Amino acid sequence: MIDQATNNSHAWNQFNLVSFVIAAVMMAGGIFFMDAGFAAKGYYSMNALMLVHTAISATKTLRDNQEAKRLVNKIEDAKTEKLLMDINK
Repeated sequence: MIDQATNNSHAWNQFNLVSFVIAAVMMAGGIFFMDAGFAAKGYYSMNALMLVHTAISATKTLRDNQEAKRLVNKIEDAKTEKLLMDINK
């Protein structure tokens, strides 16, 4: 099994950053120009920030779990290979 790390291109990283900034600016503008009171705008602003925070946390958690499984699989594969080498001796 060949384990290849995939790196994203610079263009893809920039695209994601620009997309995030545009979405954040549009959301902030929508809340700012909303025809509602200060309390409602504050509520929507806090919800928007919490949504961004939880999306980042969920993504990081999923990535960390996947990387942990990779490490566990590598350790198990190494143990199995060592066991097979010992049996073949």
